[in-house]
Amino acid sequence: MRKSEIIIIGIILLSFVVGIYFYPQMPEKMASHWNAQGEVDGYMSKFWGLFLMPLTLVGLTLLFFAIPRIDPLKVNIEKFRKYYDGFIILFSIFILAAHFQIILWNVGIKISPNVILPIGLGLLFFYSGILCENAKRNWFIGIRTPWTLSNDVVWDKTHKIGGKLFKVAGVVSLFGIFFQNYALLFVLLPLILVAVYTIIYSYVEYQKQMK
Repeated sequence: MRKSEIIIIGIILLSFVVGIYFYPQMPEKMASHWNAQGEVDGYMSKFWGLFLMPLTLVGLTLLFFAIPRIDPLKVNIEKFRKYYDGFIILFSIFILAAHFQIILWNVGIKISPNVILPIGLGLLFFYSGILCENAKRNWFIGIRTPWTLSNDVVWDKTHKIGGKLFKVAGVVSLFGIFFQNYALLFVLLPLILVAVYTIIYSYVEYQKQMK
């Protein structure tokens, strides 16, 4: 088993242990969803409030672990595997942080998700930039458009520019901490712009290669 996989399994186990520990202290209906302004607008039963995040993390982790094994281009994934493993670890920590935020809110320590999300997603976006800059062509990881998947040169060029843009998006997302009522905008708008730009960029680069 890889060292990264042991770390991730440890994070998953910690999330379950925390849920079990806090179970007696939770109300029967837990606050579990917040609107864009950071106000509670959804509740769950105690069981799902404490264990939905850990169970979700289990499912996503199984998917993440399977990808390098089932991808037809898994040889390419091995070339940037350490960056991919780093992303899974960071993602798992983000889910664990969101899990803690829900629990703390329900015991009276009201940390707004509009603080957790800009920090967590900002770091994920920035690291996604690093991952993109090192990713080789494959079917599951990276900026997968018909044009990047069809040409190695287009893949490399798109991921180099996309990596830089994801880093910028990560930095912009962090500013959501200071404008919490608009935190969602600081997270989503840069992500949408990066997605649109890289799709168009990959198409244009592909046309250049064909000529």
